[in-house]
Amino acid sequence: MSPFYLTLTTAMVVLSICLVLTAVRFAVGPTLPDRVAAFDLIVANVIGIIAIYTEFTNNEDFIDVAIILSLFGFLGSISFAYYLMKINKS
Repeated sequence: MSPFYLTLTTAMVVLSICLVLTAVRFAVGPTLPDRVAAFDLIVANVIGIIAIYTEFTNNEDFIDVAIILSLFGFLGSISFAYYLMKINKS
């Protein structure tokens, strides 16, 4: 195994651990802004995992999935921010 693939494997393990910890924060988060931040981090972790998996399999079709997921993550964050602004004005 080359050092490159060893580094990719290590990064995949670390991102997976971060994903689990972020999912716990999303479930336990005491406030809605904590959950929104956890949602953003979950999307970022999944995009990183998809990018690493793309390199492992040499299948570049998954990059499109990562781009679409980043778009949905951005739109979700904007929606939550708009919702929080509406709540705070009331």
